[in-house]
Amino acid sequence: MTGSGAAGPIPVTVIGGYLGAGKTTLVNHLLRERDGRRIAVLVNDFGELSIDDDLIESVDGNVMRLAGGCVCCSVGNDLVDALTDMPLMEPRPDHILIEASGVALPGSVARTLRLLPALALDAVVVLADAETLRARAADGYLGDTVLRQLRDADLLVLNKADLVAPATLDALQQWLAGVAPTVRVVVAEHARLSPAVVMGTGLAALHAATPRESAMLAGPTSSARALKASDVFESVSLEFSYALDCVALGQALSASDLGLVRAKGLMRGLDGLPCALQVVGTRAAVTASAHPRPEEGRLVCIGLRGQLDRSAVEALVLRSRVNTPTLRQD
Repeated sequence: MTGSGAAGPIPVTVIGGYLGAGKTTLVNHLLRERDGRRIAVLVNDFGELSIDDDLIESVDGNVMRLAGGCVCCSVGNDLVDALTDMPLMEPRPDHILIEASGVALPGSVARTLRLLPALALDAVVVLADAETLRARAADGYLGDTVLRQLRDADLLVLNKADLVAPATLDALQQWLAGVAPTVRVVVAEHARLSPAVVMGTGLAALHAATPRESAMLAGPTSSARALKASDVFESVSLEFSYALDCVALGQALSASDLGLVRAKGLMRGLDGLPCALQVVGTRAAVTASAHPRPEEGRLVCIGLRGQLDRSAVEALVLRSRVNTPTLRQD
């Protein structure tokens, strides 16, 4: 059955990391915290990703039907074919998660999306086990794969932080700054992170043209099951009525040491037309947007609590402006 042809590409998050890092736990958590969104999960084999039993409604061949209109598809070696079918599904997924195998290079998986214009890379999220990471990276057989996985990440989730001493965790983050200096690191226990961090949910939609999408401009959301997400992350939300140099702003946000993990915005670009800005870690992208009210510019940022520099974000927005009306703050 063909899909409805909804506007805009479907965002895709690639989840990678070595065996035992917590990828399955993260996927189950995201399915529970989806906030009404339809999520499609693609895996090499059902046996490699154990979806929680209470989320499964039925299994039909290579497709597992999940609660809330979500699906899990076993793709084997036919990832491109499976991804090609995703936009044709009815109902159409709101977001796609690709759970890469433990020995796969997530960057290679992400590059596959360049062949599929109906899909758009949201982020490469790599999980690492804080307790075993250094040993695996030093292993003569495994080390190269582990290090390449780390360097492929837009966001690196240093998971199982509760299993190591604070001093060990600090030393591990200093080591990561040396081996993967461009990667943004977030710390987690039990792979529980706000979907706003992992998938950008609750932030400005890239193609906000419907009331539901426009409502996402309210900023990031969290829930009681997010394990004190509000204690780990904070948000900055800015409104403005003038056009911006979106490319310059994206470059500045991704390059600056702002404690920034993610940013999404809808605004008028240099040509006066609506555009969408997305920043994940040190990667920034600007695309055309179908937003019906481009004069109502909005930027929402998520960063680590105590490290997200609001004044610096405001300064970068003002520096990128084309006109100079007064900036409005939430």
